[in-house]
Amino acid sequence: MFRVLFQWRGIQIHSYPAMLYLGLVAGVIAGTYSSSLYGLNSARVYTAMILLIAPALIGSRLLFVAAHWERFRHEPRRIFRRSDGGAMMYGGLLLSLALSVPLLRRLEISFAGFWDMAAITILVGMIPVRIGCLLNGCCSGRPTSGKFGIVAPNENGVWRRRMPSQLLEAALAVVLLIASTFLRARFPYEGMLFLTAAFGYGAGRCWLEANRESTVRIGNLNLQLTIWGALAGFSAMSLLVIWLHRS
Repeated sequence: MFRVLFQWRGIQIHSYPAMLYLGLVAGVIAGTYSSSLYGLNSARVYTAMILLIAPALIGSRLLFVAAHWERFRHEPRRIFRRSDGGAMMYGGLLLSLALSVPLLRRLEISFAGFWDMAAITILVGMIPVRIGCLLNGCCSGRPTSGKFGIVAPNENGVWRRRMPSQLLEAALAVVLLIASTFLRARFPYEGMLFLTAAFGYGAGRCWLEANRESTVRIGNLNLQLTIWGALAGFSAMSLLVIWLHRS
């Protein structure tokens, strides 16, 4: 396990927050640059992205903590401990979407256009973040004897040959990013990039859940599979409704 990337003058740089920071910076740069290419005010898009980072991080972390409450209830100080990885993106996405409505209206930015750029930001940022998960041991893959497995730890530090679930998710982000960038000019309306990326990511995560060692369950319900299946279904339905409305 490589939870500490390096130490400098007694200061420990932890892998997950370091890669999270790298992902945020790279994502915001990519999203802001893309906004200038597609006719949006890049300065206003940048402002909105910066303001929405905090609620995105808080929402993601709080949903993760709620889903793993048994782990945190006896040690509440761990909830925002920098060395502890763990976040559920869906929580941050929901909170950011809700808060973006009045913010984007105030900044006079198209809601659909902004979230197209935010999709690029999220996909770019996800790549280093999942590498951070691999180094941290969180989101570990299930044990396997297959030739595509890698020797890696889980969050408890147990090393085994595992499915590279974190790298597979990073690869999914790369594929969706390339496809979205290539197809963006062909999309007939704003918001289609976001919905297409959301559908692809939700569907991909449904498959990836089968390759993870542990899942979050509420009774017999697989919470993560339900969330990502709902995201894929909602995105597909939205695309269909908009297509029927425009035809």
